[in-house]
Amino acid sequence: MPDYKLDAATAAATMIIAGQTIGLGGGQTIAYLAEALAASPEMMDALTVTSSSFDTTVLLYKKGFRVVAPALISRLDLYFDGCDVFDKQLNALKSGGGIHVTEKILAGAANRFVLLGDASKYQHVLDPKYPIALEILPQALEIVRRQLQIRYPDARFVQRVSTSKTGAVVSDNGNLLADLHFDAFPALPELDIQLNMIPGIAGHSLFYNMAHQAIIAGESGVQYIDPA
Repeated sequence: MPDYKLDAATAAATMIIAGQTIGLGGGQTIAYLAEALAASPEMMDALTVTSSSFDTTVLLYKKGFRVVAPALISRLDLYFDGCDVFDKQLNALKSGGGIHVTEKILAGAANRFVLLGDASKYQHVLDPKYPIALEILPQALEIVRRQLQIRYPDARFVQRVSTSKTGAVVSDNGNLLADLHFDAFPALPELDIQLNMIPGIAGHSLFYNMAHQAIIAGESGVQYIDPA
């Protein structure tokens, strides 16, 4: 059976040239991209790499990449990441992993931000079955909850709790995580602005107007998608 994520990662590897500083997100497609780059020791030695993902960072160290912490990066040539879903304007939802704040920081620092995945990630309009994930300062939890209820009375706010221990799920930055579920998304430009303006929200998982290109693979082969 074809592995379309591998096909997309293989195509993405051809965009990278020696001497660049690149960022990698998380997920299987990104792991495939790291493996593809590691297959060429000369290329691997000629790159500086950072990542928003703990799992990807561990893989990069194991493979022998020159890895730099995000805090030491001011600019990236390229940032590659997967997503839950993206639309024809390349607006993306990256809700599942809960690392969207660091992902967004690196995406914003990149000259070119490229989404990767299989063809199922591409939809004409974002599917509201995927929530907006929020990273919230602990001292602002109830304030944020109330502000969201006022702005979006029909939305459902669900704080993430751990299934492996008692208590809340905490982000890599020590903040709380919650999901905001909509039956239908409000207009994305306004949603992006309004969520960014609520004090106490450190970041949200809607990547509005950030990606420069998407590379997907499916039965029709590899496709390179630019914003519509």
